[in-house]
Amino acid sequence: MNVSFQQMQQVLYELFLTRSFSGEKARLLADVFSENTLSGVHSHGINRVPLFIEYVDKGIIHIDAEAEMAASLGSIERWDGRLGPGIVNAVKCTNRAVELAKLHGMGLVALRNTNHWMRGGTYGLQAAEAGCIALFFTNTQPNMPPWGGKESRTGNNPLVVAIPRKEGHILLDMALSQFAFGKIHDYQLRGEQLPFPGGWDDNHQLSSDPEKILPNERGLPIGYWKGSALSMVLDMLATLLSAGNSTFRISQHEYETGISQVFLCIYPEMFGDRDLQQRLLNEIIDYTHDVEPMSPGDRTYFPGERSAMTREKNLKEGIPVDEGTWKNIQGL
Repeated sequence: MNVSFQQMQQVLYELFLTRSFSGEKARLLADVFSENTLSGVHSHGINRVPLFIEYVDKGIIHIDAEAEMAASLGSIERWDGRLGPGIVNAVKCTNRAVELAKLHGMGLVALRNTNHWMRGGTYGLQAAEAGCIALFFTNTQPNMPPWGGKESRTGNNPLVVAIPRKEGHILLDMALSQFAFGKIHDYQLRGEQLPFPGGWDDNHQLSSDPEKILPNERGLPIGYWKGSALSMVLDMLATLLSAGNSTFRISQHEYETGISQVFLCIYPEMFGDRDLQQRLLNEIIDYTHDVEPMSPGDRTYFPGERSAMTREKNLKEGIPVDEGTWKNIQGL
């Protein structure tokens, strides 16, 4: 079924009000969940809402808490999320990183004790709209085995890079597993196999079957051993910079909470050559667009291009939503 963007916003806004969120927070949450879905990221949009509500109802997410500064060191700050909603905390810390970048050229906010931020690209685009380059990452609960191991001991620690561009921002938003687990869940909802192996089954064999991957959450890292190593390094950086929880300490909780995140912004206007920057970006994009595709009728894209196209399409035609999921949300 298709749902309009405005209808989704309103239904989610009313839902969050029933959980005693303030009007301002309910609106922000509804906007972000709806925007994520509009851009085609259902796994961290509408499909994630029931789990978010479950965390709220269980008291894992503290609805009245917000991130607050714990230490200020010039262009670097540490913040404590106080286990508040991850979306609210991430928006706040992105704004602060942008402020620091415009003051110092670069600004870094390291956040501890927060909750899932949903689609990390939301905050990369937020920074890009403010004219900043963004380099953001988060750790997670363990859901990938370190390369060569059987048990999950590393997180798929999503990484976000955003670059402001006049004709459309560049946005890399990727988990370090071949598929984000929310994406694997999307395939499960549709009763489909993954297009490529996404994790290991109970027999330690790589599988494309969501039903065999999801129960134990043993995702396949991107680049095999390289993705595994990058996952560990990002966990180390997020933990050290924020003085927060590592994936190991997150694993001690029954639910994923108290995670650590980093928001690094660079203000390229400081160089005073904006036109040159835009020309260089477009030169790179044109060079990669101008290549013969392997399959007839196919083409290449820069990071974030397809999600922007999906957003425009869904604005015009409505957002495709699983009917069972929509009814579930209306019943919450």
